[in-house]
Amino acid sequence: MNQKQTARRRKRRLSPAFLKLLVFLAVTLLVWLWTFLRLTKTVRSAEFPAARRELPADSDTCREAEIARDYLPGSAPHVSAEENTADKDSAAETVELTLPVTVGDAADPAAAPASAQPETELVDVVGKYYRGKMLIIKDPSRVFVGVSGPLGPAYAGKLVPDIIESYGAMAGVNASGFDDPNGVGNGGTPLGMVMSEGEMKYGYLGGSYEVIGFDSNNKLHCGWMTGQQAVNLGIRDAVCFGPVLVSNGIKQGGLQGGHGAYNPRTAIGQREDGTVLILMLEGRQISSLGASLDTTADIMLEYGAVNAANLDGGASTVMYYQRELLTNCSSLYGSRAVPTAILVRPES
Repeated sequence: MNQKQTARRRKRRLSPAFLKLLVFLAVTLLVWLWTFLRLTKTVRSAEFPAARRELPADSDTCREAEIARDYLPGSAPHVSAEENTADKDSAAETVELTLPVTVGDAADPAAAPASAQPETELVDVVGKYYRGKMLIIKDPSRVFVGVSGPLGPAYAGKLVPDIIESYGAMAGVNASGFDDPNGVGNGGTPLGMVMSEGEMKYGYLGGSYEVIGFDSNNKLHCGWMTGQQAVNLGIRDAVCFGPVLVSNGIKQGGLQGGHGAYNPRTAIGQREDGTVLILMLEGRQISSLGASLDTTADIMLEYGAVNAANLDGGASTVMYYQRELLTNCSSLYGSRAVPTAILVRPES
């Protein structure tokens, strides 16, 4: 038998196996395509109206941080607290800004009548396509900003539980956005200004920022101001991100589409009586797609917020309560190092 005949017989023997492989691959591809189309049709159906409207947009923590950086003074160099304190005259050169809308007089915990509301309450927040937790703190003076340590490009951030432990807090969530080039930043450089326990830890007096923070009367401020205006208002603890979700009990516009698509979310708000609301929504998971900014605002309104703002979200979203992690992190690499956290002091 010559070599050509032998080769032809081998080819004939291999043909059935090759055909089976082709059939298997074709069937697998068809099943995958059918599953994908069914899932897409379901998610964009009337049962998921917001997803149908927003799912085509591509948004994540890095994209939101870039957008926030675009309208925060990212082009201006950030300086340390020591440097900005010495440059107080810079505020005079700043364009005059409208002061942010603030919540009505926050209730004085010492003067408030006794009520059945617990000092701290943790409740489940569940919707058709999201799930999460709402931390409700009756006394707003217990809520403050913690930092990872020195801030800036030369320093690395810390995980939220490490920041919580360093302050002896009972709960905490991630707070400000941070510089994250190519998604591999070290979490040590916050976006915008940072105030912690009455001290400016990052930023400068002449810069303009979208501030989310509490003043010495425990009122939550959500809006644009300069560093000098923040000092003049007596801001004790603040971070920068956004956008503002609710102002004076009214949901703000421009919360749909773009960076408002489905994602894990962290947000903070305040009721008229001063009670603080801290929201965490999981996302990018089969059990929880996440929420849009529009939906996040609706949730804050549902729980009585008169002022509320969006904090950093995406893979940074995390909540700890009494040393327990309450979040299924959306990142395969686990929680991220961050420069700041919203913390809650233990009950007295």
